[in-house]
Amino acid sequence: MPPRSSITNLPDDLRAAFNAKLVANAFSDYQGLADWLNGELESRGMELRVSRSAAHRHGQEFEGKLEKMRIATEQAKAVASGSEDDEGAMNEALIRLVQTKTFDALMAMGDGAEDGKNLGKLGVMIARLVRASVTQKQWAADAKKKIKEKLDSLESVTEAGGVKAFDPDTLRRVREEIYGVYE
Repeated sequence: MPPRSSITNLPDDLRAAFNAKLVANAFSDYQGLADWLNGELESRGMELRVSRSAAHRHGQEFEGKLEKMRIATEQAKAVASGSEDDEGAMNEALIRLVQTKTFDALMAMGDGAEDGKNLGKLGVMIARLVRASVTQKQWAADAKKKIKEKLDSLESVTEAGGVKAFDPDTLRRVREEIYGVYE
């Protein structure tokens, strides 16, 4: 097993500052970033040092993660703008998108990058996704049931000779074509 990256061994606050500088420098000048980071480590009295190569490897990985997040955000925005929220279609699509990304993360972990802490977090996320999916489906079923009840009520009034504004065939078409409720 190869040794851990020196970047991984950085204190959290210093790693966060390094990541911010990576973004601010447009993922360039790795020697300058390594020099800055080594100066920070020295000022804290730490013996750890970071090479330009380690900074570059971390920068490439971090940039890849940011790119994936950007793409996922664009996909979510496309789903949101391209979907009227009939029966929660947007939520369903977003849940599926997150499920896909979660599956990708699981597959990456299966390649030897297993980390118990991350696996636990992923398990919690999967449980929440499943719960959200079940809740979404229940909401859609409840909405469909309420629509069906309302349409049944309108049909019964129409069939009883009550409201003359509704033709039974028109109500049937509305039920089937607009709301997708079939008898």
